[in-house]
Amino acid sequence: MEREVRVRFAPSPTGPLHIGGVRTALYNYLFAKKMGGKMILRIEDTDQTRFVPGAEDYINESLEWCGIKLDESPWAGGDFAPYRQSERKPMYMQYALQLVEAGHAYYAFDTAEELDAMRERLKAAKVATPQYNAITRMTMKNSLTLPEDEVKRRLESGEQYVIRLKVPRKEEVRLKDLIRGWVMVHSSAIDDKVLMKSDGMPTYHLANIVDDHLMNITHVIRGEEWLPSAPLHVLLYRYLGWEDTMPEFAHLPLLLKPDGNGKLSKRDGDKLGFPVFPLRWTDPVSGEISSGYRESGYIPEAFVNFLAFLGWNPGTQQEIFSMEELANEFSIERIGKSGTRFDIQKARWFNEQYLRAKPDAELAYYLLEALKEHNISCSHEKAEQIAGLMKERVSFPQDFWREASYFFVAPTTYNEKVASKKWNSQSVAVFEDFKNELSSLENFNADTVKELLISILERYGMKIGQVMQALRLAVTGAEAGPDLMQIIEVIGREETITRIETAISKLSQYAAA
Repeated sequence: MEREVRVRFAPSPTGPLHIGGVRTALYNYLFAKKMGGKMILRIEDTDQTRFVPGAEDYINESLEWCGIKLDESPWAGGDFAPYRQSERKPMYMQYALQLVEAGHAYYAFDTAEELDAMRERLKAAKVATPQYNAITRMTMKNSLTLPEDEVKRRLESGEQYVIRLKVPRKEEVRLKDLIRGWVMVHSSAIDDKVLMKSDGMPTYHLANIVDDHLMNITHVIRGEEWLPSAPLHVLLYRYLGWEDTMPEFAHLPLLLKPDGNGKLSKRDGDKLGFPVFPLRWTDPVSGEISSGYRESGYIPEAFVNFLAFLGWNPGTQQEIFSMEELANEFSIERIGKSGTRFDIQKARWFNEQYLRAKPDAELAYYLLEALKEHNISCSHEKAEQIAGLMKERVSFPQDFWREASYFFVAPTTYNEKVASKKWNSQSVAVFEDFKNELSSLENFNADTVKELLISILERYGMKIGQVMQALRLAVTGAEAGPDLMQIIEVIGREETITRIETAISKLSQYAAA
């Protein structure tokens, strides 16, 4: 009988969740949904010295914003609780002791000074990678080199120790990665990792394996940075007798800097002006504020769609996917092996597509929120009209106010470049007639306004293109925008007339030239 697919996202609460971590969570979630499985979140907080207050809540809120729903977590609970490793502390020692009893691990009593001295000796001997391993362990103070009675005495006296994995000296460790194929590492390249620290807390390596086994995790989908640890984890599964139920591994490609040189970092985002965190983060110690995609105006669905394509592709030309569609199409086989360059312009493009696809009635709320901040009243119907006109010109919700403010606030300055080229005595003559006849125009709307303007231009033997930029300047103060006749319809008859009169007065020097 096939096992139920169970995946886990296991972040550490050491600060804000990096965009790469969000992508890892997303790929786990999509795979679980595709396979009809479960998505588990486990907080890996074995290193209590790096714990940052607020980081857990930040992780939870970030995933909620993205629409990544957890089946089991510290907040939702589940059959395999607790989901914080610090709360699971009592269970790890038994597995470490099991490894010691089986001869696959040992007690090490070396002090920090002795470890430093060992590394210095190895450096002096020109050893490329100084480490505690099958060779060096025999020169150190541990239960493999000390007499059994002395080991017992040290343990009973409460002397500090760690438990290290006893890695074989000459063995080929193999695992099949779902993305990279077979990975082979010689055991001589693996050091005797600490499994239990002197404070009684397990290290990531032991806790990770024990928890994945006890929580019935079937697939471990995680970042490429964990690939070097995978052979060590294979050894742990083998030595604990769990190799038959060991999860399948998939190590995701790195997110690269925009130029492709190295892993994407917060510094890159700060330097190039884009967020690397899903939500804004305030450092509880320094007070430093880091920007987030949510606060920058990204729609969560667009952000998720963008993230999905950073390393995966559907094999078709389709780019816009709902979460449901992503889950249906997702497959680990279509995840690339090589790193993916981060392209903030593509993120912006996705946001634009999602904004344009929203109903005007929904977009109107973005504008209405901004109008409240400026103490400007507006009906929902009018806001909907404006949102419909402007949505092809915005990238973010906050752009609606910036791009459409002239619907509510008459221009006080004008683009001099346009004024010097397009504002002249002929256009002023047309605008004088136009504003005078607007006041008596029946059925005031975009079509009738345009018909009136064309009829006046015919009198002067002019074409509409000769005055449109100048008229736009008078009405909006801008040199470009949506259909001007529709803008005039929204602004209204009286306000349009007033704005044209103001422009004629303020731009008189160009008409005289």
